[in-house]
Amino acid sequence: MRLLLFPLLLLFIISTDNYAQPTEQLVRIEVAPDHADWLYKTGERARFSVTVLRNNVPLKDAKINYQIGLEKMKPSQTADVTLTDGKIMLDGGTLKEAGFLRCAVTIEFEGKQYRNIGTAGFDVAAIQPTVTTPSDFDSFWAKARTELDKIPVDAKMTLLPERSSALTNVYHLNLQGYGNSRLYGILCIPKKEGKYPALLHVPGAGVRPYGPDLEMADKGIIVLTVGIHGIPVIMEPGVYADLAAGALSGYPLFNAHNKDKYYYKRVYMNCIRANDFLTGLPQFDGKNLAVTGGSQGGALSIVTAGLDSRVQYLAAVHPALSDLTGYLKGRAGGWPHLFYGYNLSFTDLSEIKETIPYFDVVNFAKKVKIEGFYTWGFNDEVCPPTSMYAAYNVISAPKSIAVFAETGHWMFPEQRNKLNSWLVSKLRK
Repeated sequence: MRLLLFPLLLLFIISTDNYAQPTEQLVRIEVAPDHADWLYKTGERARFSVTVLRNNVPLKDAKINYQIGLEKMKPSQTADVTLTDGKIMLDGGTLKEAGFLRCAVTIEFEGKQYRNIGTAGFDVAAIQPTVTTPSDFDSFWAKARTELDKIPVDAKMTLLPERSSALTNVYHLNLQGYGNSRLYGILCIPKKEGKYPALLHVPGAGVRPYGPDLEMADKGIIVLTVGIHGIPVIMEPGVYADLAAGALSGYPLFNAHNKDKYYYKRVYMNCIRANDFLTGLPQFDGKNLAVTGGSQGGALSIVTAGLDSRVQYLAAVHPALSDLTGYLKGRAGGWPHLFYGYNLSFTDLSEIKETIPYFDVVNFAKKVKIEGFYTWGFNDEVCPPTSMYAAYNVISAPKSIAVFAETGHWMFPEQRNKLNSWLVSKLRK
């Protein structure tokens, strides 16, 4: 397959489970729309305030470049200006259709470049997806589920005493998965005898080991954190680095021209396999099952909830794989940006366009029938907010959203606490 891989792989590298806030820098650029909630109506003009600070004081005679335009599209405005007092108000213009307008500001100071963005949302509840739903979408996934059901779970659990806590036993889990693969994860089970709710934690993009989620497990919740690559999740870090740079480099592209062989078919089915195991545990309370994750994991959370009626709650953080065909319609699509910078001379582009709708989160979001909690920010450059709202807006089930507008592909601690508190309130009620 021939695609423009560099933009994809660059974003693939940074799209992980790491939700830490960006570190402080010597020079700080503050960019903010002039509405407190960063929201506008179409046709309404958005202005962006820009302040360049050093030592928390406006930097005089700061020379900036700004670019204003749709997310990941060619900017409609760009200019170099000098800020005599370290501040400026920029007229960003407006949008005639629902979407997001982004202002990116850069400055070079003492040999180092600094950058920040601010993003205004226009009638975000009206954003609709560009991806279509294949006529055989349901039968395609029903067939895969039937194939999975014929495969024994064959669970193997290895106790990890050194990772366990006073309240929770931790295991390395090994299951038989879909497509002749194994599924590995870290399982946490409360030590006290009883029946407990269960939480499936699905991973963000990348290749890495995983540890136990004792924060949630010690609250009396069975937690299973899975990997997606069919490899153990407790090996030395160097093994994963080698795989990420070698055999698994660019895995979101693997077999994207064939819906029956595309990498994510096995991944989606193995999320169901994880639930097969969880719901079969003697410690499971028989009812309360939730799924959560961020980025790729946010996508997998929605996919799993859309496919598996056993799931009762879902909590998704900046979901990837949403409205991937946006680029074909002149707007941003979701990670992994398969059509970003695409070239019509690619002979297999039509096959990829045919495959992707079977795996796009939008088409699973339409199937979600359970209560969900969703959270993201407007400054996300890995999972553009247009793509996430395209999925969120087609969900007809009960839903709530916590927007932390200034966040990018990361979370505030308060944001994560809100998500975890929501999950606990549902699972432990």
